[in-house]
Amino acid sequence: MGMLDPVLLRSFVAVDREGGFTAAAARLGLRQSTVSGHVARLEKAVGRELLRRDTRNVEVTADGAAMLGFARTILDTTQQAEQYFAESDLSGLLRFGVSDDLVAAGFPEILLEFRRSHPRIDLELTVGLSEILGAKVAAGELDLAFGMRRPGERHGELVWRDRLVWAGPREGAIAPSGAGPIPLVTYPPPSITRRAAMEALESAGLVWRTTCVTDSLLGLRAAVLGGLGYIVHAESLLPDGLVPLAPHMLPDPGDADFVVMRRPRPATGPEAALTVLLVANESRLRHG
Repeated sequence: MGMLDPVLLRSFVAVDREGGFTAAAARLGLRQSTVSGHVARLEKAVGRELLRRDTRNVEVTADGAAMLGFARTILDTTQQAEQYFAESDLSGLLRFGVSDDLVAAGFPEILLEFRRSHPRIDLELTVGLSEILGAKVAAGELDLAFGMRRPGERHGELVWRDRLVWAGPREGAIAPSGAGPIPLVTYPPPSITRRAAMEALESAGLVWRTTCVTDSLLGLRAAVLGGLGYIVHAESLLPDGLVPLAPHMLPDPGDADFVVMRRPRPATGPEAALTVLLVANESRLRHG
């Protein structure tokens, strides 16, 4: 075991929570001498005094307060990992929605990993716009969805925040911002990136025209590479061949949050297992 043995950390946290060694030992079902020994071993391992003891009181030192923060994080993560791997026998149907932007990233590898760990869970996969997926979750038509929300909205569990950027083809500009209406390629309503693009242009007093509307990421990419217009898109998920425009060319469309959305009830085992995997692998979903 390393110096931050979860067994030792569990005893240390219990002493702080219960206010003493006797109460902590009773809560953990251990002898008081065992709990005291755990704390002493932890202090020896880190080379710091974590608790000050006298005949009546136990007081956490400054180093002990720092250790409590680390200990709770380590114990929470350990519990999540144990729960994840203990649930290999989970079964049933999981109705899962994911936004089109995410499917083309590292998502297939994460699905493969989920399938290997939970072979008895069947997925019913829906790909679509984030706001439509969120409405389906709220209506009970999906169990879980992974998509986008605008900053300030509160639904869903945050996985990461991304910058929205204007993007065009890697080779050559489509039209300078001062030469007539801005050509815009978008998803159909109620697309979050469509709304962000139009609000940014309207706030800047710029005129635009929608040159292409498509309901797929492949369609967006083809339209932009074909010279039809610019898109607003999450920077870390830009399709191949598209690059961000220089910041001065068009107004800042802001940020977007990528979130896991669930119905307002305790998560089922399959929902919890997939959520843990998505949150743990957010860096694999992004290009950056």
